[in-house]
Parts: sequence; C-alpha cells; structure tokens
Amino acid sequence: MTFTHHEQTNQPEHVFAEFIRILGKGKKGSRPLTQDEAYRAMRLIMADKVLPVQLGAFLMLMRVKEETPEELAGFVLAARAACGMVADEVHIDLDWSSYAGKRRHLPWFLLSALLLAHNGINVFMHGAKGPSADRVYTEDMLSFLGLRAATSVAEAKQQLLAQHFSYLSLEHFCSKLHEIIELRPVLGLRSPVHTLVRLLNPFNAPCSIQGIFHPGYRPVHQLAAQLLNQPHAAVLKGDGGETECNPDVECLVQSVHNGVLSDEIWPALFARRHVKPEQLDPKQLALVWHGELVDEYAQAAVIGTAAVALKLLGKATTQQEAQALAADFWRDRLK
Repeated sequence: MTFTHHEQTNQPEHVFAEFIRILGKGKKGSRPLTQDEAYRAMRLIMADKVLPVQLGAFLMLMRVKEETPEELAGFVLAARAACGMVADEVHIDLDWSSYAGKRRHLPWFLLSALLLAHNGINVFMHGAKGPSADRVYTEDMLSFLGLRAATSVAEAKQQLLAQHFSYLSLEHFCSKLHEIIELRPVLGLRSPVHTLVRLLNPFNAPCSIQGIFHPGYRPVHQLAAQLLNQPHAAVLKGDGGETECNPDVECLVQSVHNGVLSDEIWPALFARRHVKPEQLDPKQLALVWHGELVDEYAQAAVIGTAAVALKLLGKATTQQEAQALAADFWRDRLK
C-alpha cells in the first residue's frame, strides 16, 4: 500500500489569504476581523493587491456572516485613506448617502435636502446607481429639479459654494469601491461595500445621516459611527433603504452624539396608510416643490425627513421644534 503525500506548493502564501482564513475556517474556527485586521484587508483591496478570486471569496464570506461595527469602522478608515478626499475649500454641514434607489415612492428626500440647502446648510450627497430596472436612482432624478450631478470633487465643491448642495457619484471620488459595487449582478448579492459606502463621509462632515433597509443594520451603523468618532450621526430604516421617513409608520432613529448613543422614535404622522402610486413620475418632484401639485404623503415625507436632519444638526432640540422648523422652511421655500 502506498501513501501519496499531498504535494506541497512552493509558492509563499498570498498576503491576503490570512483574512480569508480568519473568516472562512468553518463554524468553530472562524471569527470576525478586528478593526485593525479589517483596515489592513481593505487597504490591500483598495491598493489592487488582491486577486479577483480572493475578493469574491472575501466579500461573500463577509456577506454570509454580516459585518460587525469593528469591521465596518476598519473598512471605512482604509477606504477614506485611499480615496484621499479633502474638504479644505468648503465646509460640509451634512453628509447624506444615497445608494439604494426608490421603488414604491419618488425620492422625496431630495426635496428635504434642498430645503436644508435653501436655508444655508451645506449638504453633500453621494451615491451610486444600481442594476435594478424597477428603481429610480437619485442621480437620474436631479435634472427634473433643474440640478446637475457633479462629475468631479472640484465641481462638487463649486456647487456647494454656489447652491449649498451637491451630488457626486461614488465612481468620481472612489472608483475602486464603485467597481466592487458593480459586482452585484455578478455575485447576485450585495456586499459589505454597500454598507461601508453609506458610512464613508468622504469630506469628513460633522453630521452624517444614513438610511438602511434591513433594521438589523441600524445598530451596526450606529456603533460603527461611534467607533469612527463621527461627532453626530443618525441612521434610520428609510423608505426603500434611502434616508427618508415614511410618514405612515413610526420611525426609529438611532444616533450618536459626541460618543453617546441614543435611540428615538418619531411617531407616524397619519393614522391610515396611503396607497402607493401606480407609477413613479419624476416630473412630480418639481411640481410638488413649486407648489403646483399638492401631495399629502410627499409633503409629510419631505418635512418629516428634514426634521430628523435638523435635530441631528442641532438646529432644534426637540422633535416638535424640528418638525415646526421644517414646516416653516417648507412654507417659506417659494418666497
């Protein structure tokens, strides 16, 4: 009887193999990455020092186990360092991520952001278009409001100085992350990058607001923001996964303010749910904004979302004050 030895390869182990092994060593042997390990892994990914087969394995192992706050914080720090953004010429008040797209309702949150911008609050919005044909994405909606997406960091800064609002697609400031997001149709699943981009806050704004779809991600974002020493952050389960309060249901907002965690429920604004529109007509965004169309649901979504942002920004101390201020902004927008 002859025993055949497993052939030992003479190749040294790839530097990234360590991270795949930590995540993939079976039910008993695997564990989450520490914040430092996550940072090192993402540095290698961002520097293109990872083979495609390794990246796929890593993303899917992370997807199956789901990210911890420590892993997310490590990923974000590495991605930020690689993107190398600086907000020297312009101060951003509020970082607003928009990566989900809307399916049931129009992106009324865009009007909330414009409401803040109209009142001198600098809002930087970043996002990406997804593969889904049945969703409307923020970038495609801007033209209906007479706005243009920025195509570079420099242009985003110019827009912020001129109009207190700018939308910049991920591909124009962090192309590597955009490449990974584009793998979704290939892998069939979203990856940790879909979560990390929401926390990216590339200009290092003092306030950051995020929408998620799966409620389980809300506390993960909140704790990651705390680990990132984000001064003020709020995360909520928004309509379709965007940062938009659905006025028909109560909204739990989980925040961090200077290291202190807080959870707050914003009550529903209507007793009965509205019927969702048969189809989404983006022209209605401008009609509602200009007061040419009155839509009870849209108006409540706009004001309610703006109110959460105003409270996060410290422009109001109570929900009632924030709601009243947002309603004033809405009433005065046409002047």
